[in-house]
Amino acid sequence: MSGQPPSRLSAIILVLAGIGALCVLDALMKWLALRHGAPLATFGRYASGSIIALAVWQWQGRPWVAPGGLKPNVVRGSLLAVMALAFFWSITQLPLALVLTLTFVGPLVGPFMARLYLGEPVQPRYVAAGAMGFAGVLVTVGGMPQLSGTSLLAALAAVGAAILYAASAVIMRSRAAADGATVITLIAAVVPMLWLSPVAITAAAVPGWTDLAWMMATGLAGNIGVQLMARGYVHLEVQVSAVMEYSALPWAALFGWLLFDEAVAASTLAGAAIIAGACLWAAKAPKPAPKALSATPPAPVP
Repeated sequence: MSGQPPSRLSAIILVLAGIGALCVLDALMKWLALRHGAPLATFGRYASGSIIALAVWQWQGRPWVAPGGLKPNVVRGSLLAVMALAFFWSITQLPLALVLTLTFVGPLVGPFMARLYLGEPVQPRYVAAGAMGFAGVLVTVGGMPQLSGTSLLAALAAVGAAILYAASAVIMRSRAAADGATVITLIAAVVPMLWLSPVAITAAAVPGWTDLAWMMATGLAGNIGVQLMARGYVHLEVQVSAVMEYSALPWAALFGWLLFDEAVAASTLAGAAIIAGACLWAAKAPKPAPKALSATPPAPVP
């Protein structure tokens, strides 16, 4: 290997593919959460993810975090446990497209979190691209319905999950070059599994073999998504990768059409076009490289 970092376009493709894998995870998790409840389904996702991540970690020679990296990775894993519970419960109460719409507040706050945590300057183009992407989401779903009671609580859970996800993405961006995708994926699976382990102990019944196999599939999809995104995040500013999150809605529409025979409305196509435009706008390389990134060139990711 030449040791040269991948191009900006390659990094963007990695992030987009990782988001697609996580959309597969969301579809599987909605089905499992409706059958077994969000807490048990979420534990199954991270337990299976831990098994797969441990196997990959062993195969990769047991790499470990760089000095000072354990604490932020454990904090990130803890945020993911709360985020996942909130998000997966919300998709059992609301349509997946609506939940995705609500979670897209994450890319709007991501650049400001990156400013505080990483020192990345907030560039107006990225903020405008994020707003443009959110407008595309609203076009896709035709606006927000009136919410009350459990639906309102689920909507608030989705927004809270989005903010926690944005915070976890900023931490991943800060550690991706130093720690590597293998270790990041492992800790991001093991820590939530440990937090959620009481759910397995108190479960009324053990899922059947078929459902256990689907839980393994969620672990695989989730780990692939995290691996791809961690590799792409090494070479992208948070503000760019945050806008890429809007590509989840076209992914969800595609999987709904392929797997569940869900018709794709004209508003979905129009919104997808706006979202694609926002992603392309944000993907355009900035003229000066941000100081915070140029000071620490990315290391190879195992």
